[in-house]
Amino acid sequence: MPYSPATPSASSPTHRLALAVVTQPERAPNPFMAAPSGAREEAMRFLLQTGADAGVRLIATRPEGDGERLLGQAWPFPSPFQVTVRTVPLSEGLDRIEARARRSLERMGLPRGEVLLVSNAAELAGAEGRALWDRLRSLKDKGLFRAIGFCATVEDGPALLARRLEADVVQVPCSLLDQRAAQDSVLEAIAEAGAAVHLSSVFAGGVLFAGGDELPPELAAHAQSLSRTRRRLAEQRCDPMQAALGYALSLKGVDKVVASVASAAELRAILAAAHAPCPNLDWASLALEAPAALTADARARISSAA
Repeated sequence: MPYSPATPSASSPTHRLALAVVTQPERAPNPFMAAPSGAREEAMRFLLQTGADAGVRLIATRPEGDGERLLGQAWPFPSPFQVTVRTVPLSEGLDRIEARARRSLERMGLPRGEVLLVSNAAELAGAEGRALWDRLRSLKDKGLFRAIGFCATVEDGPALLARRLEADVVQVPCSLLDQRAAQDSVLEAIAEAGAAVHLSSVFAGGVLFAGGDELPPELAAHAQSLSRTRRRLAEQRCDPMQAALGYALSLKGVDKVVASVASAAELRAILAAAHAPCPNLDWASLALEAPAALTADARARISSAA
């Protein structure tokens, strides 16, 4: 039976949002950094309750850092949330991947997860790719996860991989600045392959919010283009976050839009932007001419929203 999300998308944009809680020093101020343990747990509890009250139902997690433990200590009761879990690198071995996926659930105090994602689709194309996928399928068959899938870039050929593996979920980056996954019909092809589409990097790693002096050297050539995009948005009285979410939520075939958030205040801003009416913008005119420049390394060096 094809995978269907436990919480189907509803008319409200909030039901299509998934939250990736940032607990590492990826931007400042971050209430999860340099704070007493009790304060960190209270900040997480407040953030989660804010999301729960708004109707958010999916939390996207990573195995790095202390985020899973914090989540496990702060879930609302009863918790309305499902979680996506990501694998550790294949270089750590298949046994370690399986053990760490189980450990992720234990740290969060959950008997099962919604989705288990291979963190790097390229690992599925290698010599151990089939064995890796079989491990994930085994965890699904045992009832530890309702669905399995992978995180991919446009260059990975995610639609063909999803069809070959009969994946349940594919997470792929797409944003106002890098629209290739939409413009090249990659998102539609993934959905046609039978996989639910989760959109990541919708804020382009914070590039859309960064001033010219905040851009890393490899993106300096795009400063003028970014300034022009922000100016066009200002002329339409549409702020960058509103535009980023408006674009992501407008895309057909997308089941979830993953937004990173570091505090309840940020979440409230995201929720307000998601619900704000968006002007009739020419989305294509707002994209960078060379969006492949938005590499993970470049984005990681910008301290704004991810």
